[in-house]
Amino acid sequence: METTSSSRVGAQTAEAPAPAAEPAQDPQTAPEQPQQQAPQPQEAAAPVPAARRTAEGYLRADFPWYGLDGAFTGPRWLMQVGTGADGTVEHGSTGHGDEPSARGEIATGEKERFAVVVTVASNPLRRSGDGTGVLEATSVSSAAWLAGSGLLAYSWPGQMDHSMRDDWLDQQTEAAWELADDLGGEDWSTLSLPVDGEPTPFHYRESEFGWVLAGSTRGGVHLGAYGRGMSAYGLGFSVIADLATYE
Repeated sequence: METTSSSRVGAQTAEAPAPAAEPAQDPQTAPEQPQQQAPQPQEAAAPVPAARRTAEGYLRADFPWYGLDGAFTGPRWLMQVGTGADGTVEHGSTGHGDEPSARGEIATGEKERFAVVVTVASNPLRRSGDGTGVLEATSVSSAAWLAGSGLLAYSWPGQMDHSMRDDWLDQQTEAAWELADDLGGEDWSTLSLPVDGEPTPFHYRESEFGWVLAGSTRGGVHLGAYGRGMSAYGLGFSVIADLATYE
Protein backbone atom coordinates (compact mmCIF):
# COMPACT_ATOMS: atom_id res chain seq x y z
CA MET A 1 0.00 0.00 0.00
CA GLU A 2 1.37 3.39 -0.94
CA THR A 3 1.56 6.21 1.57
CA THR A 4 3.43 9.40 2.28
CA SER A 5 6.74 9.72 4.13
CA SER A 6 6.37 6.44 6.00
CA SER A 7 4.45 3.19 5.87
CA ARG A 8 1.39 5.19 6.95
CA VAL A 9 0.21 8.74 6.49
CA GLY A 10 0.74 10.70 9.73
CA ALA A 11 -2.01 12.81 11.23
CA GLN A 12 -0.43 15.65 13.13
CA THR A 13 -2.47 18.61 14.24
CA ALA A 14 -1.82 21.93 12.55
CA GLU A 15 -1.65 23.78 15.83
CA ALA A 16 -0.94 22.65 19.35
CA PRO A 17 -1.77 24.73 22.42
CA ALA A 18 1.18 26.02 24.38
CA PRO A 19 1.73 24.10 27.63
CA ALA A 20 0.82 25.88 30.83
CA ALA A 21 3.73 27.49 32.64
CA GLU A 22 4.90 25.70 35.76
CA PRO A 23 5.86 27.56 38.93
CA ALA A 24 9.59 28.04 39.46
CA GLN A 25 11.26 25.83 42.06
CA ASP A 26 14.30 26.33 44.18
CA PRO A 27 17.04 24.20 42.58
CA GLN A 28 18.19 23.14 46.05
CA THR A 29 14.75 21.88 47.12
CA ALA A 30 13.19 20.80 43.84
CA PRO A 31 13.03 17.00 43.56
CA GLU A 32 14.98 15.42 40.77
CA GLN A 33 12.72 14.53 37.86
CA PRO A 34 13.29 11.41 35.75
CA GLN A 35 14.28 12.10 32.18
CA GLN A 36 11.37 11.63 29.77
CA GLN A 37 11.49 10.78 26.11
CA ALA A 38 9.86 13.09 23.59
CA PRO A 39 6.33 11.95 22.68
CA GLN A 40 5.96 10.13 19.40
CA PRO A 41 3.70 11.63 16.70
CA GLN A 42 0.23 10.17 16.41
CA GLU A 43 -0.71 8.13 13.37
CA ALA A 44 -4.49 8.07 13.46
CA ALA A 45 -6.82 11.03 13.43
CA ALA A 46 -8.20 11.81 16.87
CA PRO A 47 -10.76 14.25 18.29
CA VAL A 48 -9.57 17.85 18.52
CA PRO A 49 -10.99 20.41 20.98
CA ALA A 50 -13.06 23.13 19.34
CA ALA A 51 -10.61 25.82 20.52
CA ARG A 52 -7.96 24.38 18.20
CA ARG A 53 -10.13 24.21 15.11
CA THR A 54 -9.06 27.11 12.92
CA ALA A 55 -8.70 27.52 9.17
CA GLU A 56 -5.02 28.47 9.39
CA GLY A 57 -3.67 24.99 8.70
CA TYR A 58 -6.16 24.40 5.90
CA LEU A 59 -5.15 27.63 4.18
CA ARG A 60 -1.53 26.43 4.01
CA ALA A 61 -2.46 23.50 1.77
CA ASP A 62 -1.68 23.64 -1.95
CA PHE A 63 -4.61 21.37 -2.87
CA PRO A 64 -8.41 21.84 -2.75
CA TRP A 65 -10.43 20.75 0.29
CA TYR A 66 -13.59 18.72 -0.11
CA GLY A 67 -16.75 18.45 1.94
CA LEU A 68 -20.36 17.42 1.45
CA ASP A 69 -22.05 19.29 -1.36
CA GLY A 70 -24.87 21.82 -1.08
CA ALA A 71 -27.53 19.13 -0.64
CA PHE A 72 -26.37 18.85 2.98
CA THR A 73 -27.85 21.70 5.02
CA GLY A 74 -26.75 20.77 8.54
CA PRO A 75 -23.84 22.02 10.69
CA ARG A 76 -20.29 21.99 9.28
CA TRP A 77 -17.11 22.11 11.37
CA LEU A 78 -13.35 21.92 10.98
CA MET A 79 -11.34 19.08 12.49
CA GLN A 80 -7.58 18.99 11.89
CA VAL A 81 -4.88 18.80 9.24
CA GLY A 82 -1.97 16.37 9.00
CA THR A 83 1.52 17.53 8.03
CA GLY A 84 4.73 15.91 6.88
CA ALA A 85 8.10 16.17 8.57
CA ASP A 86 8.83 19.36 6.63
CA GLY A 87 5.57 20.99 7.71
CA THR A 88 3.81 20.48 4.37
CA VAL A 89 0.07 19.92 4.75
CA GLU A 90 -0.72 16.44 3.41
CA HIS A 91 -4.31 15.76 4.46
CA GLY A 92 -7.14 16.98 6.66
CA SER A 93 -10.75 16.39 7.69
CA THR A 94 -14.00 18.34 7.76
CA GLY A 95 -17.08 17.33 9.75
CA HIS A 96 -20.79 17.45 9.01
CA GLY A 97 -23.77 16.96 11.32
CA ASP A 98 -23.42 16.19 15.02
CA GLU A 99 -19.94 16.54 16.49
CA PRO A 100 -19.24 12.97 17.66
CA SER A 101 -17.62 11.85 20.88
CA ALA A 102 -15.70 8.63 21.46
CA ARG A 103 -18.36 7.17 23.75
CA GLY A 104 -21.21 8.48 21.59
CA GLU A 105 -24.64 7.06 22.26
CA ILE A 106 -23.18 4.66 24.83
CA ALA A 107 -22.70 7.59 27.20
CA THR A 108 -25.51 9.93 26.12
CA GLY A 109 -28.20 7.54 24.95
CA GLU A 110 -28.63 9.72 21.85
CA LYS A 111 -27.79 8.47 18.37
CA GLU A 112 -25.18 10.65 16.68
CA ARG A 113 -25.52 11.54 12.99
CA PHE A 114 -22.32 12.66 11.35
CA ALA A 115 -20.16 12.34 8.24
CA VAL A 116 -16.47 13.28 8.07
CA VAL A 117 -14.71 13.92 4.75
CA VAL A 118 -10.95 13.30 4.54
CA THR A 119 -8.99 15.03 1.75
CA VAL A 120 -5.56 13.57 0.94
CA ALA A 121 -3.11 15.31 -1.38
CA SER A 122 -2.13 13.22 -4.40
CA ASN A 123 1.66 13.11 -4.10
CA PRO A 124 3.88 11.40 -6.68
CA LEU A 125 7.06 9.57 -5.78
CA ARG A 126 9.57 12.20 -4.64
CA ARG A 127 12.82 12.46 -2.73
CA SER A 128 12.84 13.32 0.97
CA GLY A 129 13.86 16.80 2.04
CA ASP A 130 17.32 15.69 3.16
CA GLY A 131 17.94 13.76 -0.04
CA THR A 132 18.56 10.48 1.75
CA GLY A 133 15.49 8.57 0.58
CA VAL A 134 12.33 8.44 -1.48
CA LEU A 135 8.86 9.25 -0.16
CA GLU A 136 6.17 6.93 -1.47
CA ALA A 137 3.11 8.27 -3.25
CA THR A 138 -0.25 8.60 -1.55
CA SER A 139 -3.11 6.52 -2.93
CA VAL A 140 -6.77 5.70 -2.43
CA SER A 141 -5.61 3.25 0.24
CA SER A 142 -4.12 6.18 2.18
CA ALA A 143 -7.55 7.83 2.26
CA ALA A 144 -9.21 4.53 3.19
CA TRP A 145 -6.91 4.00 6.17
CA LEU A 146 -7.28 7.56 7.46
CA ALA A 147 -11.06 7.24 7.21
CA GLY A 148 -11.10 3.83 8.89
CA SER A 149 -8.87 4.89 11.76
CA GLY A 150 -10.85 8.13 12.11
CA LEU A 151 -14.09 6.23 12.60
CA LEU A 152 -12.44 4.08 15.26
CA ALA A 153 -11.35 7.19 17.16
CA TYR A 154 -15.06 7.93 17.68
CA SER A 155 -16.09 4.36 18.54
CA TRP A 156 -16.39 2.64 21.89
CA PRO A 157 -17.84 -0.88 22.22
CA GLY A 158 -20.53 -0.93 24.87
CA GLN A 159 -19.14 -3.92 26.74
CA MET A 160 -15.64 -2.43 27.06
CA ASP A 161 -14.28 -0.34 29.94
CA HIS A 162 -11.76 2.47 29.65
CA SER A 163 -8.75 0.37 30.64
CA MET A 164 -9.29 -2.05 27.76
CA ARG A 165 -10.09 0.45 25.01
CA ASP A 166 -6.47 1.38 24.17
CA ASP A 167 -5.61 -2.24 23.39
CA TRP A 168 -8.80 -2.63 21.40
CA LEU A 169 -8.09 0.57 19.46
CA ASP A 170 -4.57 -0.57 18.57
CA GLN A 171 -5.88 -3.91 17.30
CA GLN A 172 -8.74 -2.38 15.33
CA THR A 173 -6.51 0.32 13.81
CA GLU A 174 -4.15 -2.38 12.54
CA ALA A 175 -7.15 -4.21 11.09
CA ALA A 176 -8.26 -0.98 9.37
CA TRP A 177 -4.79 -0.71 7.85
CA GLU A 178 -4.96 -4.25 6.49
CA LEU A 179 -8.43 -3.63 5.05
CA ALA A 180 -7.25 -0.40 3.37
CA ASP A 181 -4.39 -2.33 1.80
CA ASP A 182 -6.84 -4.72 0.15
CA LEU A 183 -9.48 -2.52 -1.48
CA GLY A 184 -10.22 -5.24 -4.01
CA GLY A 185 -11.07 -7.74 -1.27
CA GLU A 186 -14.48 -9.11 -0.33
CA ASP A 187 -14.84 -6.70 2.59
CA TRP A 188 -15.32 -3.83 0.14
CA SER A 189 -18.10 -3.10 -2.33
CA THR A 190 -18.36 -0.38 -4.98
CA LEU A 191 -20.51 2.71 -4.58
CA SER A 192 -20.94 5.54 -7.12
CA LEU A 193 -21.38 9.04 -5.65
CA PRO A 194 -21.22 12.50 -7.22
CA VAL A 195 -17.99 14.50 -6.83
CA ASP A 196 -18.30 18.04 -8.20
CA GLY A 197 -21.39 16.77 -10.02
CA GLU A 198 -19.60 13.86 -11.72
CA PRO A 199 -20.41 10.22 -10.85
CA THR A 200 -17.32 8.80 -9.13
CA PRO A 201 -16.63 5.22 -7.99
CA PHE A 202 -15.79 4.65 -4.32
CA HIS A 203 -14.71 1.63 -2.31
CA TYR A 204 -17.25 1.19 0.48
CA ARG A 205 -17.65 -0.97 3.57
CA GLU A 206 -19.84 -1.04 6.67
CA SER A 207 -19.22 -2.23 10.22
CA GLU A 208 -21.02 -2.14 13.54
CA PHE A 209 -19.40 1.24 14.19
CA GLY A 210 -20.39 2.96 10.95
CA TRP A 211 -19.29 3.13 7.32
CA VAL A 212 -16.08 4.01 5.47
CA LEU A 213 -15.49 4.88 1.82
CA ALA A 214 -12.56 6.01 -0.33
CA GLY A 215 -11.97 7.14 -3.91
CA SER A 216 -10.14 9.65 -6.09
CA THR A 217 -11.24 12.90 -7.72
CA ARG A 218 -10.43 14.53 -11.04
CA GLY A 219 -9.16 17.48 -9.02
CA GLY A 220 -5.98 15.62 -8.05
CA VAL A 221 -6.81 14.51 -4.50
CA HIS A 222 -7.96 11.30 -2.86
CA LEU A 223 -11.13 11.33 -0.77
CA GLY A 224 -12.00 9.28 2.25
CA ALA A 225 -15.13 9.55 4.35
CA TYR A 226 -16.65 7.92 7.40
CA GLY A 227 -19.84 8.35 9.33
CA ARG A 228 -22.55 6.99 11.54
CA GLY A 229 -26.29 7.61 11.64
CA MET A 230 -26.24 9.14 8.14
CA SER A 231 -26.56 6.95 5.05
CA ALA A 232 -23.57 7.13 2.71
CA TYR A 233 -25.77 6.32 -0.28
CA GLY A 234 -27.27 9.80 -0.50
CA LEU A 235 -24.07 11.81 -0.11
CA GLY A 236 -22.30 14.00 -2.65
CA PHE A 237 -18.96 15.81 -2.43
CA SER A 238 -17.66 19.11 -3.77
CA VAL A 239 -14.74 21.51 -3.38
CA ILE A 240 -15.16 23.80 -0.38
CA ALA A 241 -15.40 27.31 -1.80
CA ASP A 242 -15.35 29.11 1.55
CA LEU A 243 -13.77 27.60 4.68
CA ALA A 244 -15.65 30.17 6.78
CA THR A 245 -18.75 27.99 6.40
CA TYR A 246 -16.93 25.40 8.56
CA GLU A 247 -15.80 27.68 11.41
